[in-house]
Amino acid sequence: MKKNYGMARIVSLGLQHVLVMYAGAILVPLIVGGALHLSSNELAYLVSIDLLTCGIATLLQSWKNRFFGIGLPVVLGTSFVAVTPIIGIGTQYGMGAIYGSIITAGIFILIFSPFFGKLAKLFPPVVTGSVVTIIGVSLVPAGIKSMAGGEGTPHFGDPENLLLSFGVFIFILLINRFFHGFIRTISVLLGIIAGTIVAAFMGKVDFTNVAQASWFHMPELFYFGAPSFEWGPMITMTLVGIVIIIESTGSFFALSKICEQNMNEQDLVLGYRAEGLSFILGGLFNAFPYSTFAQNVGLVQLTNIKTRNVTIAAASLLVLLGFIPKIAAFTTIIPTPVLGGAMIVMFGMVVSSGIKMLSSVDFGQQSNLLTVACSVALGLGATVVPDLFSKLPQFMRILVGDGIVTGSLTAIILNLFFNLSSKKKPTVSSTLETTIES
Repeated sequence: MKKNYGMARIVSLGLQHVLVMYAGAILVPLIVGGALHLSSNELAYLVSIDLLTCGIATLLQSWKNRFFGIGLPVVLGTSFVAVTPIIGIGTQYGMGAIYGSIITAGIFILIFSPFFGKLAKLFPPVVTGSVVTIIGVSLVPAGIKSMAGGEGTPHFGDPENLLLSFGVFIFILLINRFFHGFIRTISVLLGIIAGTIVAAFMGKVDFTNVAQASWFHMPELFYFGAPSFEWGPMITMTLVGIVIIIESTGSFFALSKICEQNMNEQDLVLGYRAEGLSFILGGLFNAFPYSTFAQNVGLVQLTNIKTRNVTIAAASLLVLLGFIPKIAAFTTIIPTPVLGGAMIVMFGMVVSSGIKMLSSVDFGQQSNLLTVACSVALGLGATVVPDLFSKLPQFMRILVGDGIVTGSLTAIILNLFFNLSSKKKPTVSSTLETTIES
């Protein structure tokens, strides 16, 4: 039964989504901007425009119509898969080539979305469950590093960081144990607020960014110059787009399962078109490629709030933050360990969602056991040992250098291999029907 929430509650639930994804949303522009030696003003623009386009991309994906939009409670953010390729393109070809390649990738996704829609046939329950589990498991190390203070920081693993992160973690669990209704649904938001207040008393909150941030920001087309179209960057970013499509497909299936909404091939096509439009939007405003954020999928699973009104509110807040950097800067004061305590709950919920999807799989078949075992093992392995494929050619590293993609491709290939090699096993199309019906 659907619940009706007042505007204040919807906004607070939307804010919770924003805080969960915010660190990931601003981390990519900070990394890319630093690597490309952007000035402080250029970096401020990059962060602001990224937030704005995150919000618009989320609205495009949430607004389901006959042309585009998955129509699920999704939140889109900057894809980490694109970080290394973008830095490489920017270093070798310049900023214009970055955005020319992103626009090209978006157009490619738009044109070939009907073909990508047939990916549904490659995602029976054993594959969807494996992919969602891999997404969650692959994200857990990032959450753990944040709990310790952030990889590479001088105080990594400091007892104060662990105290903060585990305090937030336990606080969220206590709210879910002893409270019900609306308070339970905003447990992550309350945990982050409480953790930040405690961190302020510990001297771990810095308001410098808030003081220096401007009050208003106006987006500009081609802020870093007109796009240029080079074959190498365009091919590279198109491969990145394919990888992002594979990742988002897992999130789409997870959300459709959580929301108990049947999803068919045409739904996927609409979702891919929205992501293609988001790419083009990122290229025009000199931002980034966008994908569905798994941590927000975990938040939907945890809160059991499945209405798109909440994620639309989150998108509206992101757009507002993009126009008013002063407000956006307040979210940067949240210490990394505080976010880590919340992230580990979110990523764990993605894992549990994947395990739940796997519960419908017949593990009496050895082929299903091997598919899950090998895909999860390789996905996790590529995540914790990122140099595993470092000696491969660049185009291959893009395809398999990300643990989520490595594991997903393994699950898809093994499922096809075992199904095509035995006539006694269920067909891919019949397993897809099982996924949709369940």
